[in-house]
Amino acid sequence: MIMLMGTAALAACGGPADKTAGSDFRYTIDSFADLKVMRYQIPGWENLTLQQKEYAYYLSEAAKYGRDILWDQNCKDNLRVRHAVEAILENYDGDRSTQDFADFTEYAKRLFFSNGIHHHYAEDKFFPACPQTYFASLLEAAGIADDDLLDVIYNPDRYPQRRSTETSGDIVKLSAVNFYEGVTREEVEDYYARIVDPSDPEPISYGLNTKVVKGDDGMIRELPWKVGGIYGPALEKICEQLTLAQQVAENDIQRRALGILIDYYRTGDLRKWDEFNIEWVKDTIGTVDFINGFIEDYNDPLGRKASWEGYVNIKDFEASARTETLSANAQWFEDHSPVDPRFKKATVKGVSAKVINAVCLAGDSYPATPIGIHLPNADWIRKEHGSKSVTIANITHTYDYSAQESPKSTLNEFAYSKAEIERARKWGTLADEIHTDLHECLGHASGQMLPGVSSTAMGEYASALEEARADLFGLYYTADPKMVELGIMPDPEAYKAEYDNYIRNGLMVQFTRVELGRPNTEAHMQNRKLIAEWCYEKGAVDKVIVKKVKGGKTYFVVKDYERLRGLFAELLAEIQRIKSEGDYEAGKALIETYAVHIDPALHKEVKERYESLDLKPYGGFINPEIQPVYDGGEIVDYQVVYTDDYLGQMLLYGKKYGTL
Repeated sequence: MIMLMGTAALAACGGPADKTAGSDFRYTIDSFADLKVMRYQIPGWENLTLQQKEYAYYLSEAAKYGRDILWDQNCKDNLRVRHAVEAILENYDGDRSTQDFADFTEYAKRLFFSNGIHHHYAEDKFFPACPQTYFASLLEAAGIADDDLLDVIYNPDRYPQRRSTETSGDIVKLSAVNFYEGVTREEVEDYYARIVDPSDPEPISYGLNTKVVKGDDGMIRELPWKVGGIYGPALEKICEQLTLAQQVAENDIQRRALGILIDYYRTGDLRKWDEFNIEWVKDTIGTVDFINGFIEDYNDPLGRKASWEGYVNIKDFEASARTETLSANAQWFEDHSPVDPRFKKATVKGVSAKVINAVCLAGDSYPATPIGIHLPNADWIRKEHGSKSVTIANITHTYDYSAQESPKSTLNEFAYSKAEIERARKWGTLADEIHTDLHECLGHASGQMLPGVSSTAMGEYASALEEARADLFGLYYTADPKMVELGIMPDPEAYKAEYDNYIRNGLMVQFTRVELGRPNTEAHMQNRKLIAEWCYEKGAVDKVIVKKVKGGKTYFVVKDYERLRGLFAELLAEIQRIKSEGDYEAGKALIETYAVHIDPALHKEVKERYESLDLKPYGGFINPEIQPVYDGGEIVDYQVVYTDDYLGQMLLYGKKYGTL
């Protein structure tokens, strides 16, 4: 599971390559529509050995070769659109100074950012501002004769939403994702009901790496994503780079894990995927680590198919002391959790946590990326073999540094009082990082399902409920005296900055990301709204959270922090029960009651206030380029080059790593 940047991202939103990153390093390099693009540094790279740099380099190359997979998964016509846009950008020799071409270029930037024609977060289709006739002329100039492509791009009724959230229709048929073809939701669910054994104590993640289709004979089949199958050319390239990485791995555990991963890609056997994850979890001593595979199921309306994702990172040894302390005390946190004892793990195994610095983002983590990751996702592997949890320091810090480049902030606009602002400035960043640590290190690793409950029991509500469960775990413990006792939280009052921030964001600020009149559909945003809205309602009598109006502006103010912590505990206990028992109807009721619908008047106000700040609600990143350094025909080093050319990197990746 991953944690996307929430409040901090909103606060942060506000040529030739640079060879080094000094004190004048510029973090924000581009902005357009509702997006801004940043670049991050890699602290600690210079301290790696040549072997470790080489290992990170090959892992990064393997990650980048998966790019086309994600584009195709998001929508089957995405690559057609991208290839046409790339051809225009590279070859058009007409007038590039017109407003129409500027509008086309902005569309191209949005397309690259979202890995397709749908907004990366809101999941609605977006459109070029330039006229269709002008786009047609660009296609003609590039030698592309494809009227249907224009329909894909401009027709609002074609692929309207990537992952449909409509509750009144068939979410499989209504979704643009390329996980299903010719089948209905009922047919897919019936298919898996026939092949899944819910009593299996070590169940494989059925359907994680396949496309479900109905053939001309009416039979429903799974087509695997593997070498020799769907995405074969890309996976072959990935395997080549993983094989090179295997030869320079830091230890035997890494070598064995890579060998199993390669075997998995070649066979498509999900038992191999589980075997890889079990081996991968064992590596807690390496400096360089990675993620590579079909991992998160957020994009699938049924919560079963996984998007392709790659991530390469190095450990931040100094910063990891905090997460290692949490890991060492994981059993204490589990034992003292406010949930029913039936749903607690008697023995918490192998919770490995660290702070990392990203080296390469890829697939579903590029350009928009999480700030924390907890894997593997299989509950039985977590229970029996443990898990890894990471907080991504250089990404979080880049958001902060980028925010400092802007003269305005959401904190000043949406915080009610001077005291609230001062508390946020003093403790906000640290409290938010600690909450992320708790969310990733312990939240996702906590709790257990009752025997016989399927990991897919929550269906389309699974992702939002799981993120809410982990967030609530973190919120509850952020305020616990144990955090001060362990030396993690520096002051007993510091947690209040996180409580202020979370409620402010969940009830108001995050809706800057949603178009007026649209529901709240993204899983992480649903999670935050669910928690904040539920606590606001349940604490109304005691005035735990108070709505105030000052100068015609709305604010939400926490008045009773202790009682709010109690509400977090109550909701955590209920969501853990829902997941542990597989109570689909109760989970559905929570999401649809508290997480989806936005008050229109408040939404309009929030949008207007945010727009006056001239900030961008979403941020993403380009990667540093890792380049071999040769001396006498031999590689003697790997140099990090911090480029500031967003479109240049996108076009380079299309040429160098395009496989489909």
